Amino acid sequence: MWIFYCPDITDDMELPQEEAGHCIRVLRLKEGDMIRLADGKGCFHDARITSVTGKRCFVHIERSERQPALWNGRVHIAVAPTKLMDRNEWFVEKAVEIGTDAVTFIATEHGERDTIKLERIEKIAVSAMKQSKKAMLPEIEGMVRFRDFISRPFDGDRFIAHCDEGERIHLADALVPGRNAMVMIGPEGDFSPAEIRMALDAGFRPVSLGDSRLRTETAALASVMMMNLNARIR
Repeated sequence: MWIFYCPDITDDMELPQEEAGHCIRVLRLKEGDMIRLADGKGCFHDARITSVTGKRCFVHIERSERQPALWNGRVHIAVAPTKLMDRNEWFVEKAVEIGTDAVTFIATEHGERDTIKLERIEKIAVSAMKQSKKAMLPEIEGMVRFRDFISRPFDGDRFIAHCDEGERIHLADALVPGRNAMVMIGPEGDFSPAEIRMALDAGFRPVSLGDSRLRTETAALASVMMMNLNARIR
């Protein structure tokens, strides 16, 4: 069944313009056909198309259900965006497909980008949510200053992955099954020594992602994968 994103659900409703266009013009669905709506808040809603008028599509909700949790705890990735937007977009798409609760873009001392086109990123996240058959849309946030981000409260384990000298354990060994986890990934030039010290003073634990040198988006995606696998419901 085709999945469409509708954040505001009522028993009888009109599909958002973009979703209606895809439903009518691309898929050529018609009155009487069944579709599935994801509200981005964790619920699926099975709906029947009741009317198609020009570019508008109206539906009636026939059944609603909350999608069972796909993993335990909260998965949060914070990353300094790369200079090329397509690499940031690729990362968000894959992170949502794998499964994360939140993505935060952070502004760092060695960062390559000061702004993020959040509207486009959010559209990519919605598409990835539908593609991977999820009903929950992750929180997408950007840009947040490094100092402000590390000062925020977080009920769980916080990690900073960096390449500086010092004792670090592998992220896979540091994660505790079922516990909320947050990993912070720096830019291509890594976090500055001052930022690393600030993060450690704020309670972040230093971790490694292995011996290979990874691009920012690769490191961030590897972190999401490890956190998600660690949190998977068994």
